[in-house]
Order: sequence, then C-alpha cells, then structure tokens
Amino acid sequence: MLASPLVNRRVDTLLRTALDQVQGSALKPVTALPPALRRRLAGAPIQIDGNVLDPDLQLLLRLEGILPGTMKQSVKSARANLLTLSKLVAGQPRELQRVTELTVRGADGQVGARLYVPRSAPMSAGGLLVYFHGGGWVVGDLDSHDAYCRDLAEEAGIRVLSVDYRLAPEAEAPTAAEDAIAAFNWAVEHAEDLGADPSRIGVGGDSAGGNLAAVVAQQSVRRDLPAPALQVLIYPAVDLVGRRPSRDLFGEGFFLTEKDINWYRDHYAPDPAIRSDPLVSPILTEDLSGLAPAYVVTAGFDPLRDEGNEYAAKLAAAGIPVEHVCERAMLHGFANILALSGETRAARLRISTAIRTALNPG
Repeated sequence: MLASPLVNRRVDTLLRTALDQVQGSALKPVTALPPALRRRLAGAPIQIDGNVLDPDLQLLLRLEGILPGTMKQSVKSARANLLTLSKLVAGQPRELQRVTELTVRGADGQVGARLYVPRSAPMSAGGLLVYFHGGGWVVGDLDSHDAYCRDLAEEAGIRVLSVDYRLAPEAEAPTAAEDAIAAFNWAVEHAEDLGADPSRIGVGGDSAGGNLAAVVAQQSVRRDLPAPALQVLIYPAVDLVGRRPSRDLFGEGFFLTEKDINWYRDHYAPDPAIRSDPLVSPILTEDLSGLAPAYVVTAGFDPLRDEGNEYAAKLAAAGIPVEHVCERAMLHGFANILALSGETRAARLRISTAIRTALNPG
C-alpha cells in the first residue's frame, strides 16, 4: 500500500527541515518514523538482478535532495556538497579516547592525516588501519569521512589513521596512489609513535579509497616495501578502462551514477593512456601473487559491484586469502550512512568485525 500524498508531503517537509539544519541528528525526523511507515513511504520494493534494495536506503533515495550527485557541478561545489551530505547522514559521531591531527609523508611532501584511538585501545601496541577516503579521487577529505572513521575505530577496537591524500584535478593520477603508498610506509616506520604493532598494520578504503588501498597492497610487493597485514576494500573502484553489466543495471538512480563515474575518471585520469596503469586500475595487474589477505565488500545495487566482485575472484585465483561479502541489499556509499540502523548498520558491523578479527586477534 502506497503512502498518501499528505504523508509524503509531511516527510518531504521533515527532510527539508533536516537539510536546513544539517547536523549530526539531521535525519532523526525521518529515521524516527515507525519501520512500517518508512517501508510504505519507500514505495514498492526495488528488485534487480535477484537483489532487493534495503527499504530504508530506498526511502533515502526517494526523498528529493538527500543524495545529490556530482554531475554538472564544479569541483568546488561538488566538494562542498559532499561535506554537507556527509554531515546529514553521519548520525551522532562516536566518542573516542583520542583524535589527533597529524602530518604524514606523501609522495613529495607532507599531507594531512587524523589518528583515531578507540576507548578500548590496548595498553600495548595494537592494530592500526591506514584508511583512504572515497570521493572519486576528486572530492572528500578527513571531515567527510570523520564519522565513519570514528565508528570503525570504536567498533573494530583498533586505531585508524585517515590520510588526506591530494585530490584531482589539482593533482592528477597517479599522485593520489603515490601519496597513499608513501603514507602507508610512513605509518609502518612510525608504528611505535602511533601505538601500533608494525606487524598488524592494515590498509583500507571505500570506493576511490578502496582503489588506493588495493594499489598500496600491490605496490608494497612490487617495490619490496613493508606489506600490509590486511587489505580492506569497500566497494572499490578498480578499473578505469573496462565496464561491466552492473554499470548498466545501476547507472541511474542509486546514488553513484554513470555520469558521476565518468566525471570522476575524467578529472583524475584525463589522459586515457594512464588509465590502464596498475597504479590507476589495479585490476589490470597481471601478477597478484604474494599480496596481503583481503576483505572485499561489494554492494548489490552498486554500478561498481561487478568489478569489485571480479577483483575479489582474481585475488582468490592468485592464491590470496580472500573473504568477499556482497551486501546484496546495499548501495554504493552505505558505510557512510551512519544515521541508519537496521541492515545498513549490520553491514558496517560485519566490516568492523572482520578488521577486529584480523588486526586485533584475542
């Protein structure tokens, strides 16, 4: 049964109020609605390719203005838009033992970083995840992913070092990749200062950040550098050359669009010749042997789903220990939507649990 126009107008009004306020609890007027009402407002279930979209995510997509895209925007406005959006969906930020602003080594200078220490951090050196934010290598920063890094640190019980690598178009490919490689190695060298065991430092990221994490894992082997103990790839973008059926299935209406993908690609790697370089498209690496164990998360309603699935399969075929979870009811970006509980939170907790198990055993 569909909601009445009156009820729909009521929720639209609540959303506009939330957008005007833009604070940690901005989605409360919507998320506080009874689950049955939220399902009705979301509309008829969306089922594609055997997957059914989570109704809470479907409601967010339906509410006008909640997840604006980047197409037809300037870089400046796209960056500002993501910050606004991230605050809207962040929920209440987690309280930690400590959050510290740092500078770390980039490819040819210093870049910003932020260290998150959970309340449960062990007295002795523990696990650390070097994290690279998503945003198509063009948008996003320490603040856009602050809430998720807080949540990840607290739920996984490990330190998280979020790295503010340089963005395109000011710094084209492969600058972000080289910054990521340098930052990870800095973290290993400074493990004691960070309160980390150098043998328990992983690398991770979402979307474009997942791309960078995959590159770090590969290049640590190729360049004979310290290797991560784990690579966490959350709906990673790993191929800037090819396209797969999920790009057609979910290229419109599911937050990340086909136009968005091309907009990001054209800013990050405007020269088509570099797009096939493994520093840019890690799935095109011929030899994947010897890499760190991987935890790969893909989303059922994500245009990047198939390339992530394929990369997980290629890692496994190369003999890499891989745990691949396809969150069938999720869409691209779900990890950052902390204002939602239910299935979205459960999917986030699976990521945190896997990291805790790998980097903080016992």
